[in-house]
Amino acid sequence: MKALDRYIFVQLATTTLATALALTLMVWLTQSLRLFDYIVNRGLPAETFLLLAALLMPSFLTVVLPVAVFVSALFIYNKLTTESELIVMRACGMSPAQVARPALLAGLLVTLVMFLITLYVLPTSFRNFKDLQHDIRTNYSSVLLQEGVFTEIDDSTVIYISGRTPEGQLLDILVHDTREPEQPTTIMAEVAEIVGGTDGPVLVLYNGQRQQFDRGNQSLSNLNFDRYALELASTAGGEREWREPSERYLHEIFGAPYSELDEKYRGELTANGHQRLVMPLYVPAFVMLAMAPFLLGEFSRRGYWKRVLVVVVAVAVLQVQLLALEDLVSGNLALVPLMYAGVLLPNATLAWLLFMHKPRRRHRLTAQPA
Repeated sequence: MKALDRYIFVQLATTTLATALALTLMVWLTQSLRLFDYIVNRGLPAETFLLLAALLMPSFLTVVLPVAVFVSALFIYNKLTTESELIVMRACGMSPAQVARPALLAGLLVTLVMFLITLYVLPTSFRNFKDLQHDIRTNYSSVLLQEGVFTEIDDSTVIYISGRTPEGQLLDILVHDTREPEQPTTIMAEVAEIVGGTDGPVLVLYNGQRQQFDRGNQSLSNLNFDRYALELASTAGGEREWREPSERYLHEIFGAPYSELDEKYRGELTANGHQRLVMPLYVPAFVMLAMAPFLLGEFSRRGYWKRVLVVVVAVAVLQVQLLALEDLVSGNLALVPLMYAGVLLPNATLAWLLFMHKPRRRHRLTAQPA
């Protein structure tokens, strides 16, 4: 690597790392603050909280890294322009490709890191996060229950409480249980507590009423009780039956279906798999967009804020496009080529404009003597 390339690359690398670190910490803190209450007031172990927060980090990096390398390239090349360094480079005969080489190398490294995250780190972290969340629901069910909030213990059980006593008892509790779809049950009680059972936590309710609706004969049965026990282990415990798309590796997404749910959600699985392959390819486009205001067009003494605004809008459009195409493909798998066209066309167009296209020079007309 030449000294000039090394000089620009070091600036790009340090700025990208600093920007990525700042953005990641900002997003991580905003997402983690809601979990602090579980430690302070509800007894969730601090190490469990830290592990949950750490497992969320890769999902933030997939959004932060492309933005960080775009911001750093935009900042560094603007700095080179305002300090006339870029003008000197061009005057010395350096081509746009030579000037852009350090940024393209940085973009390539970030692209490789993105592939590592999306193909391996992300599904691993999501899988561990969901398993840990599932374990918390089994062993710390009382931690998840918040006053005045309908809390989903799992897909079939929702619990509402209005408050807690200093001793940890739950007040004015409502439970909606749909584990038996043909006979959904609603339970209301004045007081409840969660105790340990042989198979997991048990919700014990006092002074309440149990209502069960039979969809077959359209009848409602009522039962008043002084004490009623509901096993939460049967709702939150046990092995998880189905892995979400974000928890799966590519061979699990594109391979043979494991269950009927795989067939049912084939669109979401396929769209998620292709998005993980496409997402890192947006990084080179972001890098070339960041350099475009300074390498395309003529030198301007008035600044480049209009061009910078255009490329910022273009990056935002590409980000929205990435999410929109995933939704479209999940509903119609025939649109999968659009996901690749949506990233390959911008890359090819920008590469042509920056490195292949030669704008026509304007010739001044001079009057010919008669």
